[in-house]
Amino acid sequence: MDMDQLKLKEVIGEDGRPMSPELPEGMKNYLIDIDGTICDDIPNEEPWRMATARPYPDALEIVNKWYEEGHIITFFSSRTEDHRHITEYWLDLYGFKYHHLLLGKPRGGHYHWIDNHIVKATRFKGKFTELVKRNKVIEVFEK
Repeated sequence: MDMDQLKLKEVIGEDGRPMSPELPEGMKNYLIDIDGTICDDIPNEEPWRMATARPYPDALEIVNKWYEEGHIITFFSSRTEDHRHITEYWLDLYGFKYHHLLLGKPRGGHYHWIDNHIVKATRFKGKFTELVKRNKVIEVFEK
């Protein structure tokens, strides 16, 4: 999908003023970490290993399937801008299809995402598969 052709859905707030647009129904914005999620976990302190990282089984197939289904794929990594060229090289070498590459994600994990849009998080635990729905306890803001 050409990102210039993406038709975002206009959203109007209760006060009649425009709000941030939304994706069309059924389309998802996948934000996918790189190190330890689609390939070997390589720290920024060892960038020479980034070019030879092994992709995890099924990661390429599942990510490219989501791309072909029309979802937006954004790789989001703690790698720095100094690592952009090698990261793009590696993604292209293995044939990962994606729309964006965001670098500079805070390091250290234990992320708590706060946003005005719905956010769903899935912790990667060693194998890419189709996503399934499960009910879990989450933290929310008190009304």
